[in-house]
Amino acid sequence: MTDMTIQNANMRANLQARGPLPDGHPPVNMGKIGVLLMNLGTPDATDYWSMRRYLREFLSDRRVIETSRWIWWPLLNLVILTVRPGRKGKDYDTIWNRERNESPLKTITRGQAEKLGEWVKAGGLGDAGGKIVVDWAMRYGNPSVKSRLEALQAQGCDRILLVPLYPQYAAATSATACDKAFEALMQMRWQPTIRVSPPYYDEPVYIDALAQSLRDGLAKLDFEPEVILASFHGVPKEYLDKGDPYHCTCAKTARLLRDAMGMSKDKLRLTFQSRFGPAEWLQPYTDETVKALAASGVKKMAVITPGFSADCLETIEEIGAENAEYFLHGGGEKFGRIDCLNDSEGGVRVIADVVKRELQGWI
Repeated sequence: MTDMTIQNANMRANLQARGPLPDGHPPVNMGKIGVLLMNLGTPDATDYWSMRRYLREFLSDRRVIETSRWIWWPLLNLVILTVRPGRKGKDYDTIWNRERNESPLKTITRGQAEKLGEWVKAGGLGDAGGKIVVDWAMRYGNPSVKSRLEALQAQGCDRILLVPLYPQYAAATSATACDKAFEALMQMRWQPTIRVSPPYYDEPVYIDALAQSLRDGLAKLDFEPEVILASFHGVPKEYLDKGDPYHCTCAKTARLLRDAMGMSKDKLRLTFQSRFGPAEWLQPYTDETVKALAASGVKKMAVITPGFSADCLETIEEIGAENAEYFLHGGGEKFGRIDCLNDSEGGVRVIADVVKRELQGWI
């Protein structure tokens, strides 16, 4: 049975459920609910031009870089996009999924969507599962948000739940993902009804999954860490001053995780990574904390990254390689990186909890 045959069959079923249409009325496909998981993004390959294309889209986003365009455009196009693609391409090459020829973030996000779909089919949403369509997209790179919204609408989804896969809201993550979706909606004659899932930084299911992930990760290490860092992606401090709630939600996640683990502030510490440029970012910085811990005589440490729903360059390479090197070269002896929730049972349970709660009233 071809895709067109299936689409026509769905269309007829939807029309029959709503009664006959007048003669000559254009065909209508409707009645399904889409769930679109949205993650940050990924280059299509590690070569210079693929990396340049990805970085250009990412660093041109006004939600990410708020610096005046008069200052930023020359710097971006004449310096950053000349030098950075080659450097970042080499970093991506060290973590690339060669079997599927894609980044780990793409592999994992696909896995999250597929397993969420399996949960739906297994009755996770009761009898409504048959009308739920799960898909996934990237804010930057492919598959694009626009293409997947169009695909969901073509399958008869007249209601779509957008699920930004960022536990803690930030304008540079959740908001820009929604911006891209709304931009696509502006080009649609018949817009599906849209609902956006809220951040889930303090939801019990999420905190429980983080705590279990941390316990499991520590159990796999051959040492007991003296200090554990909960490292979140940083943003410029200026964004906090302008009212972005990101810092506060990161702090709450860290506090709730600390409470769940029964650990002190000295044992489980909050830090921020991945700063870019000369401006002050949220502190304390992860890399400087790692170096300071090694210099102070700490010999064993681990890092968990609760703000990332899936492992990516910033967790695998920046934490697992770059910061591990800082620590070991600075006098440390043992360094462990705890995996993100990814598409594990606990990770999918968190996403399913968000979806189930937000689809109430639609199913």
